[in-house]
Amino acid sequence: MVVAQEEIIEPVITGTLNVVEVAADAGVRRVVLSSTIGTMYMDPRRDPDSPLDDSFWSDLDYCKNTKNWYCYAKTIAERKAWEVARGRGVDMAVVIPVVVLGELLQPGMNTSTKHILKYLTGEAKTYVNESHAYVHVVDAAEAHVRVLEAPGAGGRRYICAERTLHRGELCRILAGLFPEYPIPTRCRDEINPPKKGYKFTNQPLKDLGIKFTPVHEYLYEAVKSLEDKGFIKKTSNTKELHRQSSPPQNSPASMLMSKL
Repeated sequence: MVVAQEEIIEPVITGTLNVVEVAADAGVRRVVLSSTIGTMYMDPRRDPDSPLDDSFWSDLDYCKNTKNWYCYAKTIAERKAWEVARGRGVDMAVVIPVVVLGELLQPGMNTSTKHILKYLTGEAKTYVNESHAYVHVVDAAEAHVRVLEAPGAGGRRYICAERTLHRGELCRILAGLFPEYPIPTRCRDEINPPKKGYKFTNQPLKDLGIKFTPVHEYLYEAVKSLEDKGFIKKTSNTKELHRQSSPPQNSPASMLMSKL
């Protein structure tokens, strides 16, 4: 995602700090901040075999040198939010989602869904030699509720991820679910071995009761949602997966979504 420096740094940092300050002024007992995995893994010195946990932070100089202003801004914003929360006695926790996929609630596209759209439309003839972590949107919503409500859950960062996939694995799953689409089968980089994704631990969220949705289910929901909203042409050759497209009405994630 290419973002101009001036368009993101100040709004992200100021907006985040304003939320924490207002929460402190109002006497809110716990603040759950939505961050991003980009605050953790952007560090060229990081050992790729060491699983990410809540102690990892992205390197700001590396973010600047690579002009990744989104990760730069979000890292500063989260670090400063922790400083403000501790200084003002706010019990804060941070949920750190990865690439979030599943049913679209909004009428337009988002960055995460564009991540797979190009493989369905034929725009991408090959896939890149990269790996990313993924999670279902309902699981990400439920994570915020559980972290908010669980006694003793404050004061830490929670990685919200189901699994890491190489882009080739992602395309193979998509092709298995939707063989009628022109999903690429060849990597753009035919010389180097497949790049490994970052490892992570999602056990803290599992300990709070999260049961992560398998990747094939939320990829299926994402594509069907793109069809339903007219972003890609509907097809009739796909097998129906037996899963609710929305969470049960009394689930934590459903209660959160009803308030958005």
